[in-house]
Amino acid sequence: MISSTRTQMSGLRTLGALASRRAPSTVLRVASTSTRAHNLWRANYTTSARRAQATTLADFTIPQTQTVALIEKSGGTVAIRDDWPVVQQKDLKPGECLVKMQATGCCHTDLHAALGDWPLKAKSPLIGGHEGVGIIVAIGDSSVTDRKVGDRVGIKWLADSCLNCEQCRNGREQNCADAKLSGFNVDGTFSEYCVSSCNHVSLIPESLDSQEAASILCAGVTAYRAIKHSQTQHGDWIVLPGAGGGLGHLAVQYAKVRGLRVVAIDSGEEKRQLCLDLGADAWVDFKESKDIVAAVKAATDGQGAHSAIVTASSPSGYTQAIDYLRPGGTLMAVGLPGEAKLEASIFFTVFKSISILGSYVGNRQDAYEALDIAARGQVKVHYVSKRLPELKATYEGLKEGKVAGRVVFDLEPEGCGSGCGHKH
Repeated sequence: MISSTRTQMSGLRTLGALASRRAPSTVLRVASTSTRAHNLWRANYTTSARRAQATTLADFTIPQTQTVALIEKSGGTVAIRDDWPVVQQKDLKPGECLVKMQATGCCHTDLHAALGDWPLKAKSPLIGGHEGVGIIVAIGDSSVTDRKVGDRVGIKWLADSCLNCEQCRNGREQNCADAKLSGFNVDGTFSEYCVSSCNHVSLIPESLDSQEAASILCAGVTAYRAIKHSQTQHGDWIVLPGAGGGLGHLAVQYAKVRGLRVVAIDSGEEKRQLCLDLGADAWVDFKESKDIVAAVKAATDGQGAHSAIVTASSPSGYTQAIDYLRPGGTLMAVGLPGEAKLEASIFFTVFKSISILGSYVGNRQDAYEALDIAARGQVKVHYVSKRLPELKATYEGLKEGKVAGRVVFDLEPEGCGSGCGHKH
C-alpha cells in the first residue's frame, strides 16, 4: 500500500514537473497568437484608416487642359502648349497622386534629355523637369499611403521604384531596374500638373519656400549624397569643379556644413564671388590658370585634396582630379557628360591608392536629410525666378555655361507668390 502510494505520488510529481515545464511554452504560444491577431487587427485598421481619406482636394476642380513645355522629339526645340490634357482623379492608378505645381527647377539633365545626347534616350514626346514642388490635389482610389490631398510635396528625378528588389532594399532605389524617372521616361514637372508616386514624393518643410525647395530635390540631394559618401573627415580638403553652377554652389554649402575645406573651380567673376560668399576657402579659374593641378596642390598644403566631387559636364574635370588628389584620395563622379570617357592613369590611380566612386542622385532618405539641412538655414539656393516660356533661352544659357546658381520657373498664376496656398 505504501509502495503504491509512493508510486502515485511520484507519478503526480512527474506530471507536475512536465506541466510546469510545458506551461510557459503554452502561455507563450497563446500570447504569441494573441499578439499576431492584435497586430493583424491594427494593420487592417491602419490600412483602412489610411485608405479612408479624401481623394480630391475639397472645393477644387481639376481642369481638363494645362500649359506645358514640350519636346516633340529628341533633339527638338521647346514648344509651349496650353492644350495638354490633365490626368483626372478617376484615371490615377492606386498609389499615384496628381500634384498642382508651384515651382520647378531646371537642371543640366533636362538639357541632356531634350538634346538626346546621352547613351540612354528619353521618351518622345517629352515634358521635362524633375525638381518640382506643388500641392497634392488628387490621389488614386484604393491607395495605401500616408500622403494626403493638401500636402505640399516635392517631385524628384526618381518618380517611382519597385521598393522590393535588391537595389531598393539596399537603399539604392535610384538603381532599380524598374525605376520611373521624372522628365525622362515619364513626363515631368515643366507643367502645371504632374502625376507621381505617393511613395516617392517628399514632404516639404514649412520653412522652405517652394522655389528654393525645388532645387534641393535634385541638385541639393545629388551634392549632399556625393559629399556624404566622399570618405572625408572634418577639416579635409575637397575640390569642387563646376562650383559656381546650379549643383556646384550647393555642393560648396553642404561641404561647409560637413566641416570640409573647399577649393572651388569654375570661371568668371560672378561665379568666383558666389563661391567665396558661400564659404569656399580657395578659388581656381580654369580659364585663367595655366596649371590647374599645381593650383589645387598649392591651395591644399602642397599635398593635394582628400576628395573631389566632379559635378562639371565636361570630361576634363575627371581627368585632372586623379592628378591633384593626395594619396588615399577619393574621386566622386557625379556629372554626366554624355558620351565622354573617364581617362585616368591606371598606374597612378593604383600607386596613390585612389578610389573612384560613382554617385547617382540620392534615395528618399537622402532627400529628407538634404531638405532638413536647407530648412534649418544652413544651405541657401541662389536662383533666378523665371516663367516657363523662358525655358528655351535657359537651355541656351546652360549650353554656354553662363548660368550661375540655379534657374527656377514660377508655375503659379501671374501675380501670385510661390506657396501662397490659394486654390488656383
